[in-house]
This record gives sequence, structure tokens and C-alpha cells, in this order.
Amino acid sequence: MPTPPRRSPAARPPQRRPRPPVRPKKPRWAMRAATTLSVVVLASAGIGHAVISSLDADIARVDPFKDMKNRPRAGHGMNVLLVGTDGRDKITEDERHKYHLGGAPCHCTDTIMIVHISEDRERASVVSLPRDSYAEVPGVQGRPAHPIKLNAAYAEGGPNLTVQTVESMTHVKIDHYMEVDFTSFMKTVDVLGGVRICTAEPLKDSYTGLDLPAGSHTLMGGQALQYVRSRHVDGASDLGRMKRQQRFLAALIDQATSSGVLLNPLKFRDVTQAVLGSVRADKGFGTDELLDLGRAMRSFSPSSSEFTTVPIGQMGYVVKGIGSTLKWDEPKAAKLFEALRDDKPLTVHRAPRASAVKVDVAPQQIQVQVENGTATAGLGKRVDAALAATGFRTTHQPVSAADHAVRRTVIAYDPRWDRSAKSLAAALPGSELRAVQGQGPLLKVIAGSDFKQVTRVRAADVQQGEFGVVTGDEVGCS
Repeated sequence: MPTPPRRSPAARPPQRRPRPPVRPKKPRWAMRAATTLSVVVLASAGIGHAVISSLDADIARVDPFKDMKNRPRAGHGMNVLLVGTDGRDKITEDERHKYHLGGAPCHCTDTIMIVHISEDRERASVVSLPRDSYAEVPGVQGRPAHPIKLNAAYAEGGPNLTVQTVESMTHVKIDHYMEVDFTSFMKTVDVLGGVRICTAEPLKDSYTGLDLPAGSHTLMGGQALQYVRSRHVDGASDLGRMKRQQRFLAALIDQATSSGVLLNPLKFRDVTQAVLGSVRADKGFGTDELLDLGRAMRSFSPSSSEFTTVPIGQMGYVVKGIGSTLKWDEPKAAKLFEALRDDKPLTVHRAPRASAVKVDVAPQQIQVQVENGTATAGLGKRVDAALAATGFRTTHQPVSAADHAVRRTVIAYDPRWDRSAKSLAAALPGSELRAVQGQGPLLKVIAGSDFKQVTRVRAADVQQGEFGVVTGDEVGCS
């Protein structure tokens, strides 16, 4: 048979390749969502950096570290000296009247805090320094060292002398300085949509206009300013105000970290703009530091922030030419600031003793004069010693009462210090509360024949431990 002619390759029929399996198409909404998410993720870092960089240029700058020598050794983590100043001259006349901000603005500091951010950026430790603390200004540039109240350092030498004085007292190296005034504070609270605080007792202060019933409240800027400025709510005065400031700062952190502000570049811009619009900071506190703080705070929670006040050794420490000051407990203060330098948590987790009754005002803030209202010799001294051992600030000089036949122990108190009186009554079960107008902050205990013993008490928001530290979840709303 003849062999059939061979076909040229061009004449061969094309071979069919196997088709790949058909994949179902993605819904268009999924593709759009993925694209949008990618854009947001890729852009957010750039937007954040660009936004903060633009705001960085608007921060008013100071040089608090100028010509400073022999500074403390650098520790671990970051220490920011946060100072609250007046600035009421920037507030409108209507707001000044509404929030009781009358009078001329003062060149002074209302609030002084060391804010320590741990090296791993997972913990914030806030230590309040009472403005009336006894301080000694270091001698520099021909100026001799001399005693002052801590807040007077700012009036005398501004941020520079304030930092020098704080470093001299604490031996903690300050890395950055931030100064916030009334305007910045109010704007920050407003842009966050308010901050929620809780109070077990009504809070009223005629000086600031604060008037809060017991319960939960969302405070906007002006009312929040009244809350943190009030110091005539009770006999605790400035120490009570610092506790409220710590309570508010814990709530502010909770609001900022739980509301998504730190994850939203545009919202973060609004908050940062409100804060930085009226703030002064050192030259080194710029874009990178702000972004580091923003990233760190994303992992913060109320429980990762801790608050305390420098331990006080003597209230009413009178200094000639200065007046009444607060003297620190030097050994305890030294341990506290050593913990900051070493980047260690301040919180000491100790279970309170079952016998300790929770009260609203810490006994360390309550002044007491004991009188013996019986014919039993030494009873006044015994009551004074027992109250002092529980933490009350007794005079250590009990006296005899006019009436020597008192059967039921009496607590005489000024109605303005009613919360302190109730706390003292908890330590003296069965005692009678007797209001005396105009008596002042010193409470009077007239020991009766019914006295048996003093019950241990502790403030509800003060954790047992060497530094009296509380965490943000303890002072926030439950």
C-alpha cells in the first residue's frame, strides 16, 4: 500500500490543552473590603506620621534642661514631668464665669506628676508630687540654695528650675517635660466625648462650683476641670484633690484606649491636636516620641496604669517665711523613686486584713484631738495611741474634757468634714456624731466609758502596700 503523505506541522489540527478548574468569583463587596483594608493599613502609618509631624511644628517649645549639670543617672524606661499650669487668660469670659475661674491668671503650677513609661511600654506609673511639698532649690548660677514650696519653683525659675528641683529631690532623671494648661485639658476631654467618673459620696466645692451627686457622671471639659481643681470638698484638701486627679487620669486612659481613638489616625489627629494646641514641651519631645506613646497606649488598660502620691512624713511642717508645708517621708520616698529608676512596678499585691473596714477617707488624712470624758486615768492616752496606730493623725497630746461623766464616745466635727467624721466613726463603733459649725478640720474625740477598742480602717481606694499604690481599674468605675 502506498504510504499516505505526511502532513506539515502547520496542517496538523491544534491540540487542546486541559482547562484549569473554574474558581468561583469573589463577591465584589469582598474585593472592595479587602482593597479598602489594604489601603487603610498601608496609609495609616503614613497618615499618622504625617499628621503628628505637622502638629509637632505647632508645639510651643521650652528648654527645661538648659545648663543643667550633675544630673541623676539615666534609668530604664521614660520619665515625663507633667506640669499643670493656670492659663485661664485663654478661656472665654463666659466660661471663666461658668466654671468659677475668676481672678487674674497666676504664673504657677497646680499639678506636678512624674509619669514613668516602662521600657517595654506596657506599664505607666504616675507619682503625684504635692504642690505644697517642702523643697530646697539647688544653688545654681550664683543663687544660693534655699527652701520653698515645690510649686514656687516654677514661679521663681520656670520649667528649668522646676526640673532641677524635682531631680534634686527625687534623684530621678527627667527625660521629657510637658506643660498642660486649662485650655488644653478642656479641649482634650471634649474631643474624647467626655470622661466617665464615679463617686460614692456627693462632691460639692463652692470655690470651683463643682456640684456632683453620688453616682456615675460623664464630665465634659469644663466640669472635668472643676473636678480636678476642687480642693475644698473635704478636709483632705490638696491630698484629696490629687487622688481625684489620679482617678480622673485613670478614667481618661480608659476612655482613650477603649474608644478606638488610638487605632483611628484621623481621630488620633483630633485628640493630639487638642492636646498639643496649648501644650509646651522640651525640644526632644517630638514626632517619634508621640508615636511611641501612641503605640504604647494601644496595649494599655486601666490595670496596667498605677497611681500613687509620694509618701508624706509630716503634715503642716511650718517653715519661717514660707508657711505650712508637707514634709516627705524620706526613707519611703527614696524606695519609691528607686523603683522608678529601676523600672520596677510600684504595685504590691497584698490582700488586706479581714479586720480592716473600708472607709471613704484614709485615716492618714484625718486630724484628731482626743479628750478623756471619764474619770478613768490614762483613757485619753490609750485612745490617742490606738487611733495613731491605725493611721489617724492624732495630736499625741490628749486632754481632759469638761465633762467627766461621758458614757457614749462622741465625735465632734465641722459639717464640711463630714466624710472624715464618718471614717473616724467607723474606727469607733457605737460613737455619736455631733456636728459643730466652724470647728475646722481638726476632729475631736471625747472618749466615753463605753470605749473598748479601735477598729482598723483603710480607704476603699488605697491598696495595702509600702507606697499605697492603686491601679487604674481600682479607681475607675466598676
